[in-house]
Amino acid sequence: MAIDRYQLVARHNPVLRECYPLSPLTIGNGEFAYTADITGMQSFPDSYREKVPLCTLAQWGWHTQPAEGGRHYQKNELKLKYFDAGGAKAGYAVESEGQEEAYDWLRINPHRLHLGQIGMEIMMDDGQPAEISDIRDIHQQLDLWRGILHSEFTTAGIPVSVKSCCHPFRDVVAFSVESELLQQNRLTIRFAFPYGAPDKTAADWSAVEKHRTVVMQRGDNRLRLLRLLDNNRYSVEILYPENGRVFRTGDHEFKMDVPEGSGKIEFSVSFTSEPPRGTLPAWLEVQSASEAYWREHWSKGGAVELSGSSDPRAFELERRIVLSQYLTAIQCAGSLPPQETGLTCNSWYGKFHLEMHWWHAAHFSFWGRHHLLERSLWWYRAILPKARELAGSQGYSGARWPKMAGPAGEDAPSPIGPLLIWQQPHPIYYAELCYRHHPSRETLEAYREIVFETAEFMASYAKYDPAHDRYVLGPPLIPAQENHAPETTVNPVFELEYWLFGLSTANQWRIRLGLPLDQKWEEIAAKLAELPVKEGVYIAHENCPLTFSRFNEDHPSMLGACGVLPGRKAKPEVMRQTLGKVLREWRFETMWGWDFPMLAMTAARLGQPEIAVSCLLMDSPKNTYLPNGHNCQGDRPDLPLYLPGNGGLLTAVALMAAGWDGCGTETPGFPKDGGWKVRWEGLRPLI
Repeated sequence: MAIDRYQLVARHNPVLRECYPLSPLTIGNGEFAYTADITGMQSFPDSYREKVPLCTLAQWGWHTQPAEGGRHYQKNELKLKYFDAGGAKAGYAVESEGQEEAYDWLRINPHRLHLGQIGMEIMMDDGQPAEISDIRDIHQQLDLWRGILHSEFTTAGIPVSVKSCCHPFRDVVAFSVESELLQQNRLTIRFAFPYGAPDKTAADWSAVEKHRTVVMQRGDNRLRLLRLLDNNRYSVEILYPENGRVFRTGDHEFKMDVPEGSGKIEFSVSFTSEPPRGTLPAWLEVQSASEAYWREHWSKGGAVELSGSSDPRAFELERRIVLSQYLTAIQCAGSLPPQETGLTCNSWYGKFHLEMHWWHAAHFSFWGRHHLLERSLWWYRAILPKARELAGSQGYSGARWPKMAGPAGEDAPSPIGPLLIWQQPHPIYYAELCYRHHPSRETLEAYREIVFETAEFMASYAKYDPAHDRYVLGPPLIPAQENHAPETTVNPVFELEYWLFGLSTANQWRIRLGLPLDQKWEEIAAKLAELPVKEGVYIAHENCPLTFSRFNEDHPSMLGACGVLPGRKAKPEVMRQTLGKVLREWRFETMWGWDFPMLAMTAARLGQPEIAVSCLLMDSPKNTYLPNGHNCQGDRPDLPLYLPGNGGLLTAVALMAAGWDGCGTETPGFPKDGGWKVRWEGLRPLI
């Protein structure tokens, strides 16, 4: 019997009955997102700013703030730190001393921009604006099946009902508001536009003089605005009711009210990087489009149902699965790789962390929604010249992908980022997923350049060690577990396994294309150093002492070699001992959201399903999932949500339910003790 998808999704609709600034609800479409407070709009932003700011973000919405004197720095102006790379010198932008202004400017620019605030202003009986404490009788629910946010509350004893939704294919948000407060002219809609900022809020509300908001067109119930911020510009269009009016109340503020006696208002707002064209859809059209899109989204692709389970953890896991599907669809499925906080707020200035792209989006392919992964893969082709330039500047061939970058693909300076390498094989992995989804010549031709250029860098990066007739990785490098010195790190476990996967897969692509094997890639793959072992367990890298008292924090990335990856170089018994030691001795509070799914995948591949479930649902600060479904990272104020955790959870569940290549076991990641009843459909096994 097929899973009742509506019931599966609807029983996990998020419901809020109080102001919870760490768990606001968001509507969006992968390209654009709008985060609302308990009123269904952005009416009380000050109450949320320190937790999760109420932002309106789009994939195209970036701002570059000039340095003093209007200066724009170039990366080639930075002084590099040079490391010995097997007898050659390779330069990295990792030190800011003596060049702080240029270093910091390049790090924070460009940054994502809060496009505009849309909220209500409500007047109390005494004529004073309502505060958030005046919002009572709250009942807010996000209808996941339809993509509509329903918000109900009272102010001064008068009910207010708000519906909010986002168009699935346009950067348009629409609202329907009903209340007697409208009839009494005590409720107006406020629009406000900030200057850009690199911080979490993506907004500087104090810099009024640094930007302009120009009225370009007024009439036919429409107001068109042009926003000018330094060299950045975008357009805003507001569609308001007949006989309504929108009027300016400040340099960057407008208000909208309704005809006298009306108790309902419907309006929509679009944000575009170019001047708007065509007709702006009204509320009913946006609502209808949202309902149709989300109904189709949930009806297709993968689904996992755990409702028949007696294990008390099953309902919470099912909730996390459903909400993670929604959140990654609106936050991580756009035309650019996402930042770690998606389109909710800024983290690391809104830039992408490409080692996280796998965690954000690979799961789409395993959940039968491969097209959502492929939306952003064009970007690797677009920045290929930059990646080649980066590799060449360090004496390597092929394409070296940046770690932290904005839309132009320029690798941002950082004490750690430029020395990471575990993002390098990711594009080969994505291309292989594309081929498995569309096994055709067309797919091979579409991604061959990315695959081959990536493999070429990986081959040139590996150094031959004649004393042991092997190829090694590093130094200099910093492994996925980032607390190791680049000068002494050699042969990190996860990276070795990933190098084998990348080079072997690239040669498979050559065979599929009718080309001869690349003998150098073949040789390096065959002679890669063995995974380093000490005292019967895998260690972070070859020169790492087995002192978990020092290196038992951050990512236990050695486990990913047989979990995230198929573990072709890993010995199962050694990996099993490593997993056991990590579970006994690691400082779990220092791990990150995707580490828990990684442990679960490793346990599942090793035939330990109870451990897999326990790891996935471990009670730990950074494995917390809030009422809105976001993976909270403990008490970090700069990272209130963490989408790699959501994406990692979905990848782990796909592996635990559908298995992996050659698995041969049904639901291999769930215990067979009778406590789990797992029904799934539409999933694909992992590699």
